[in-house]
Amino acid sequence: MNSKAQTGTAQILDGRKLAAEIRAELAAEVSELAATGLVPGLAVVLAGENPASVSYVTAKEKACAEAGIRSFPHHLPADTEQEELLRLIEKLNHDPDVHGILIQLPLPEGLDESALLRAVVPEKDVDGFHPVNIGKLVLGEEAFLPCTPHGVVTMLQQAGIATPGKHVVIVGRSNIVGKPLANLLMQKNLQADATVTICHTGTRDLAVHTRQADILIVAAGRPDTVTADMVREGAVVIDVGVNRVPDASRKSGYRLVGDVDYGALLPRVSHITPVPGGVGPMTIAMLLKNTVLAARRLAGGEQS
Repeated sequence: MNSKAQTGTAQILDGRKLAAEIRAELAAEVSELAATGLVPGLAVVLAGENPASVSYVTAKEKACAEAGIRSFPHHLPADTEQEELLRLIEKLNHDPDVHGILIQLPLPEGLDESALLRAVVPEKDVDGFHPVNIGKLVLGEEAFLPCTPHGVVTMLQQAGIATPGKHVVIVGRSNIVGKPLANLLMQKNLQADATVTICHTGTRDLAVHTRQADILIVAAGRPDTVTADMVREGAVVIDVGVNRVPDASRKSGYRLVGDVDYGALLPRVSHITPVPGGVGPMTIAMLLKNTVLAARRLAGGEQS
């Protein structure tokens, strides 16, 4: 699969195109499974009306429908009690039609995110957030991989960007992106084997570290965290951030930007992901891939 398009001096890593190719392959696989009586099913649990979360869930449900995956939406009010959510998760854990369970984050204030994520059985943890799956990831064992890190690694592989021996600098240490991505890229295999540095809010002189990166991955959650002078010429830049900034020219009143100064980096780097249209679509594609894999495993089928 080729996920690259040429623009200026940088190659744009087109996440939409690559994700569409992966989803088409998954749709064909789901169709074959359905012919045997196995239809992968994904339950999505959303509490509250966070606009970004509602948008993400809608996109995930649409992607499921296009791939032939059954979607089981559970949209609950923001004041839903912890015990009610735990009962729902327990029910889904035992539902044979549900192969994957996704709890949309962030959760409303007052809910124990950690306890709810742990309540999902590891076999249905298609987000890859359960401690069992995270532990297996760290040990290099087969596990459900967190969707965004998996999407980033897949983009690098499909673009022909080798990571063995490369210095990867990750800006951001979240449990969703930074930490699992670092563990994925430091594994001893041909798809990883990188030297990884993690930077965060406590890092002194961020630019000293980012300028050393062969591959710079930014997941800070803040626009313009990385500017052109902070990146080595010819580096690969993966922008995981999605931020809303005011834009009076748009009907919505805002536009989406990443965590790097995209326009300024274009003439300086070798490869870069756009926002939107970069890592985001890959996250959803990896969620669908995990759901199909979960269905196969729970049905006693192939393991990868």
